[in-house]
Amino acid sequence: MSHLDSYGSSEPRGRDRVARPALPWPEHDLGPGSRVRQAYADQPVVTWTPEEYDKARADDQPTVVPGHPDFERAWSTGPVPTGGPDPYHPAGATEPDPYPGPEDDPYPGPEPEPGTVPDPSAHDPFAGATEPEPASERPPGRWRGRRRPIRGGGSAAGHGRSSRAGRNLPAAIGVGLALGALILVPLFTVIEAFLVVLAAAVAVGMWEMGRAVRRADARPPMLPLIAGGVLTVGLAWWSGPDGLVLGLLVTLAATLVWRLAEGKAGLGRDMTSATLIAVYVPFLAGFAALLAAVPDDGHLRVLVTLVAVVLSDTGGYAAGANFGKRKMAPTISPSKSWEGFYGSVGAAALGSALLIWLLFDVAPWWGALFGVAVSVAAVLGDLAESMIKRDLGIKDMSNLLPGHGGLMDRLDSILFAVPTAYLLLAVFVPVVS
Repeated sequence: MSHLDSYGSSEPRGRDRVARPALPWPEHDLGPGSRVRQAYADQPVVTWTPEEYDKARADDQPTVVPGHPDFERAWSTGPVPTGGPDPYHPAGATEPDPYPGPEDDPYPGPEPEPGTVPDPSAHDPFAGATEPEPASERPPGRWRGRRRPIRGGGSAAGHGRSSRAGRNLPAAIGVGLALGALILVPLFTVIEAFLVVLAAAVAVGMWEMGRAVRRADARPPMLPLIAGGVLTVGLAWWSGPDGLVLGLLVTLAATLVWRLAEGKAGLGRDMTSATLIAVYVPFLAGFAALLAAVPDDGHLRVLVTLVAVVLSDTGGYAAGANFGKRKMAPTISPSKSWEGFYGSVGAAALGSALLIWLLFDVAPWWGALFGVAVSVAAVLGDLAESMIKRDLGIKDMSNLLPGHGGLMDRLDSILFAVPTAYLLLAVFVPVVS
């Protein structure tokens, strides 16, 4: 299929495109119904054959070599970057080179000698290429060699650095390791510092959620919400489950009073979103504070929970990327497959069975059951956030973490996993003190 005209015309732009003279006026005069556009449409039509186009290319080599905007417009099958005036309007105007540096050119050539004019054919990846099929049988508008990657949005953009999930894999790994160190170092050194990290994560997560729900015209008051969320985590640390519930009630009451002071317009919508944020982020995250506050082995309980979630995510990614075929929830998260889910459950079960047996001297089958339950909860948490984001029409909660999106995009699995882990460990590993 030929590439269409950038002004919306249905005329092809390949070898069979219509040759018209360059226009001596700027492109803003080409609006619909203008006399200039009508004059351009009244120009005589001349159709080029493939042989005539090859001859024109040989006569005007500098304007149609690969990398020039005219060439890319004529032969690209994907989006073409534009950085300036169209080269057809006015005559002689040029666009910036879409490959300004040698590091950006996927087909680098030899450097020209000083004082010499570069040979355009040196950068032509198709120079000397043989015709694979007759020109009459070739689709119009398609070049006879392999497709040149288009910088700035083509199918090959970012291919060398992106994973199959569309993420920047090196950045994702680096940020993941940094987040792991930020959690584990205070967890095994000064446990109170872990509480500070948890409270900061809750505050950032609530800010991201409040920012996201604005797309649904909800305006929850963020100041009492964030302050109440941090208070909820602190009360869970010092007072246990009763403090966690009390913190949630205080947060909702303070938010309601604050919102009533602004008037009753949109009150139901704003309080619904505020309740969702208060329950979803600080209340569920408070179970991590309950785990860490257990005397003697609280840090180990947090560790086995995080390891189970990481194993679940890693196993699901590996199995889904290599064997995923059957979609698990195509309307919610099209990238998830049942094969990836089985990989998540299997990896979490095996790793948790070994780790809980080594750390708590619990029978491996109880550890495997713990891993299965935590993995299922983590997957449900991921699907729950995907459903929220799909309803709001966003891909990530924010762009705070390179390769991951927002902090809530990392906490979604953990928030559903920590209440499950807290309940199961309370049964499997009773508190001794």
